[in-house]
Amino acid sequence: MARERTTASFVTLTEENQAQAMERFAVLRPHLEDGISLARAIATAGVPLRTAQRWLARYRRDGLAGLVRPRRSDAGSRHSPDDLVTLIEGMGLKRPRLSAAAIYRRVRGVAVAQGWRALSYSTVHTILSSLDPAMVTLALDGPTAYRDRYELIHRHRAETPNALWQADHTLLDVLVLDEGGKPARPWLTTVLDDRSRAVAGYMVFLGAPCVLNTCLALRHAIWRKADPTWPICGVPDVLYVDHGSDFTSRHLDQVAADLRFRIVYSAVARPQGRGKVERLFGTINTELLLELPGYLVGGKATSTPILSLAQLDHQIGAFIAGNYHVRIHGEIGEAPLDAWRGEGFLPRLPDSLEDLDLLLIQHAETRLVRRDGVRFQGLRYVAPTLAGFVGEAVTVRYDPRDLSEVRLFHRAGFLCRAVCENHAGEAVTLKDIQAARRAHRRSLRTAINERVARVADFLPCPDPPSRQVQPPRPASSPARPRLRLYEEDDP
Repeated sequence: MARERTTASFVTLTEENQAQAMERFAVLRPHLEDGISLARAIATAGVPLRTAQRWLARYRRDGLAGLVRPRRSDAGSRHSPDDLVTLIEGMGLKRPRLSAAAIYRRVRGVAVAQGWRALSYSTVHTILSSLDPAMVTLALDGPTAYRDRYELIHRHRAETPNALWQADHTLLDVLVLDEGGKPARPWLTTVLDDRSRAVAGYMVFLGAPCVLNTCLALRHAIWRKADPTWPICGVPDVLYVDHGSDFTSRHLDQVAADLRFRIVYSAVARPQGRGKVERLFGTINTELLLELPGYLVGGKATSTPILSLAQLDHQIGAFIAGNYHVRIHGEIGEAPLDAWRGEGFLPRLPDSLEDLDLLLIQHAETRLVRRDGVRFQGLRYVAPTLAGFVGEAVTVRYDPRDLSEVRLFHRAGFLCRAVCENHAGEAVTLKDIQAARRAHRRSLRTAINERVARVADFLPCPDPPSRQVQPPRPASSPARPRLRLYEEDDP
């Protein structure tokens, strides 16, 4: 049977085929335009005469399109029936995933049973390779993998500052020294403004994320900072978080209701919406932590950790305010600080820091007002207002990051701020106090052991029971019975 061939016009060819046609035409050009014999024209091109004659014949018949290798009209079906191709594609999309070699062996058996011409391994491999990668991913890896690789992502950006904040946690790639002097890996919680990419607030802590750490990060984000170069503050319209237990707590819902902002949760197991926070984490990790002692690579520290948690907190705050906020952000094209300020922006703030603490900070304990003030965590706090409340019970609310000052509430109302006179003007954390207690207890134990050891220098030490000499038992004395015998009983 004659083999039907199809040709196309030159303009419909691919760029690769057009380039091939022009290369072959360049070989034929001296013969066609200058009248040079075909043999002389192809002498320097290294093309066989028979091949050049076929090119010339096809060019005269079909033009430039004829210089491209013609595609057979029965291409793709000459070697395999449609049913066999469909079978190969179906096996390539079936779970569990089969290798091309396994599919080739099975298809060869089917072809023999059906009386079809057997396919080569390369043909089977070509058919499998031509499958749509998105279809293969959906069939073999599932909808989650397909969504993460091939679904379009809507990159939303808030219209105004404080319209949308994102909060998330990450385990930092650095080791710090805890209160006991042991290396520990800290966590970082950040609150990011979606419009400007500015960091509204953050919290560095040891231990697993919890509601308290989230509230402390929100407190830092919402209220005005002591650093005048960090003006980002206010209450957001929407807080975008994941489904962690610290974000889905009843307490955080109450805070959102009282401050009048809405909490929006990301889809379960879909991290795409939190990519802006993840990018910030990557920036801090690669630009700041990389230069600090105790940085982790592959789970191993590149140097000895020497920083405390408070020192790491200071490093992160200085990097955000002095570096990240003032440089051009690659995605938005301006500095986050300038983008947050915009053309003038007045953030919405709570009525007072006391009201905010009453909502956010859960650390609250009851104490009795004494004549010398309020004693809490081994410290003494005083305030002139307490003079009229001696003998009354008050609620102490405090920030674990700074115990130099506490806020006192009486009968659910704010009473006053009280300061620790011994630590006025400096930040004293709860962990500092706990570490000091442990250090003092260790020093007392050392002193006790030293004094007890001096006793042995002056008093003889009694021999241990194993070394004490037992007096010899008289040979004539009978062994005493283990049970008491009455007079009537025989010995």
